[in-house]
Amino acid sequence: MSAHAAEHSGSAAPAAARRERELATERERVAALYARLDHLLERTRKDLRRTQREQTAGTPAAVTEQEAFVRLYTERLEALAAAQTRLCFGRLDLNDGTVRYIGRVGLADDDQQPLLTDWRAPAAEPFYQATSALPRGVVRRRHIVTEGREVSALEDDVLDLEALAEGGAGIGADDVQGGGVLMAALAARRTGRMHDIVATMQAEQDAIVRSPLPGMLVVEGGPGCGKTVVALHRAAYLLYTHREKLSRSGVLIVGPNRIFLHYIGQVLPALGETSAVLATPGQLYPGVDARAWEPDEIAVLKGSSRMADVITRAVRMRQRTPDGPRTLAVGSARVVMTPDMVAAARDRARATRRPHNVARRTFALTLLETLAQALAHETRVDLDNHRDVLISDLRDSRDVRREVNLAWMPLTPEQVIADLWARPDLLAAAAPHLRPDQRELLQRDRGAPWTPADVPLLDEAAEALGVDDEAERLAQAHASADRRAEMDYAQSVLEMTGTRGVSADQLIDRYATAGESISLADRAADDREWVYGHVVVDEAQELSPMAWRLLARRCPSLSMTVVGDLDQSSSSAGPATWSQALGDIAKARPGGEQRWRVERLTVNYRTPRPFMELAQDVMRALGREPSQVESIRDGVPPVLARLVGIDDVASLVKDIVVDPDLGRLGVITAPSLVGRVEEALRGVLPAGFVGDGDARLDAPVVVLTVQQAKGLEFDIVVVAEPGLIELESPRPGSDLYVALTRATRELIVAYTGDLPRVLETSAAAVA
Repeated sequence: MSAHAAEHSGSAAPAAARRERELATERERVAALYARLDHLLERTRKDLRRTQREQTAGTPAAVTEQEAFVRLYTERLEALAAAQTRLCFGRLDLNDGTVRYIGRVGLADDDQQPLLTDWRAPAAEPFYQATSALPRGVVRRRHIVTEGREVSALEDDVLDLEALAEGGAGIGADDVQGGGVLMAALAARRTGRMHDIVATMQAEQDAIVRSPLPGMLVVEGGPGCGKTVVALHRAAYLLYTHREKLSRSGVLIVGPNRIFLHYIGQVLPALGETSAVLATPGQLYPGVDARAWEPDEIAVLKGSSRMADVITRAVRMRQRTPDGPRTLAVGSARVVMTPDMVAAARDRARATRRPHNVARRTFALTLLETLAQALAHETRVDLDNHRDVLISDLRDSRDVRREVNLAWMPLTPEQVIADLWARPDLLAAAAPHLRPDQRELLQRDRGAPWTPADVPLLDEAAEALGVDDEAERLAQAHASADRRAEMDYAQSVLEMTGTRGVSADQLIDRYATAGESISLADRAADDREWVYGHVVVDEAQELSPMAWRLLARRCPSLSMTVVGDLDQSSSSAGPATWSQALGDIAKARPGGEQRWRVERLTVNYRTPRPFMELAQDVMRALGREPSQVESIRDGVPPVLARLVGIDDVASLVKDIVVDPDLGRLGVITAPSLVGRVEEALRGVLPAGFVGDGDARLDAPVVVLTVQQAKGLEFDIVVVAEPGLIELESPRPGSDLYVALTRATRELIVAYTGDLPRVLETSAAAVA
């Protein structure tokens, strides 16, 4: 053995021994944390069972109290159970000698001494933010990698070089590492479901997650920068930091389609959060799940902010005056209703500035009062002494009821929008700014299925129509008095039971929903006037100005996290700036101050550099400079595969999926080819290999349009017939850009004819 080898062997042995001691220490610590978690789980289960079995006094208050504690223990149980996967993933060694473990939840012993710090707590922030240049009191940051409940590996980042030189905390020169945990997570095979990144979140991501709650935060960045997962972790952070406010009102998360919602659906529950409502733009109006397709040019027309005025005019047009006098039978008497009477009642109702269905009461009462005067004159009855009788007789008259309804009919949003599309005369009167050919595009039969672009118009109509709120106002007055009494009662309950970690407000809110089987999500989804505490919008560049108006009604405070990439917009009316994208709700305050702030993600964690470079070449070929992002992963070049026919995609995919360690493969193609490619694949692959429905990502192979693939990622992507994708796209180039940036391992561009012009210049380099 050489002298150098002997020296290396001599130094390696102590380092290995030290590493084994470190592993043993962390295994013991993590085992203790799981033991504490199991103890808390069992104690909470016992509390839940005891509360469920307890006999109460039988009074409504006692029953409600019991049900509130059942809900409290159930929520605690869910949060603790969700923390079992990767319970502890980090450790901080601080320069004051403190050791702090970081995990999915906070744990403490019976004396309330901290054992594990929740990743969202301020004390955990240095785990994500500390650097060697700015260590923030951290000597060493340790990543703890677990498989099940066992510690399998450690990775240390030494941040304080002086501590390293002193050899403190058992640190050696070989401990200066970093990046392995992140790269291992990025290289892992995809499962068809998004996972959280609490163990690997990077500093620029963490800074966005911990941004203050108020206002609109725009998170932009190119493909693969983790915009979606950052937004979801921000939702979890806000629910933790602002628990009392947001757990009552909830967080609304808007994703582009149902496939995407299924893909991200387990992230927040895995973080212990259940107070979030997930919806597509087509699900934001109660009772409607709009999925029907329509051409982009129609969706653009419907999404224009000018449609708000169209809806307003369409509603006002239903407030009619008769074209002449009407003689009405009221019992044995007759009374003449003139157009002037109706016009006066209409003007008075409009002057209230209340919605149509609410103002209808003012209209009816005013018209009845006028008709009562006419009826009193006709029957020679004293109006002051017989007003109630006269008005009662008018209400009983079929003629009067008919004319009141004809003049001011109670309406539903569905009626207004369906009539607008089905009746050219109504549309022409309500939308004089539209050309005849544009109005013709909007026409369709009554009863046609709703499209996502219809939903903001239904909501706009609902806003213009309103509902009679007299009963609701009375109920709210009673509720305010009841709330004050409940606060006193809830506080006394908490003091008697010694319950910690919950306020009187929270307990009352559990009273309010105790005994109800519906969740916050269900209650919010059924209530068009529900106001959310915060809204997260993914693929925000796709939303129309009308859709933004809807979201502003769901969250009037405009506390929003807006996630998107303007380069990936698929609409022919795709916005060039966020000011344009956010529409009327983003108008600057007086003095020019913007109502939003922008944070940019600059690192591409998903897309290997060769794939990203090809996608950027596509954008440049169209004369557009793409977002500047740095791909941190190398990879093999994309493959260009010329096929004889489109059905050959099936043979191509079949040859790939023989690998048992495949992960997930996505075929992205033009809308007109999806059905044909799916059929060809099912003909050559085993049953169940090709996904279907909203949960199709659970299968190894899936066929998607570019719209359906937005926000998703796959181990292998086959972009099938890029020329047809370009031909059928409202915004050629952007859709190819999206399709080419979905893969993490392999990218294959399969085509039968000529390559699209925007790919030709890259073909030689790729080949």
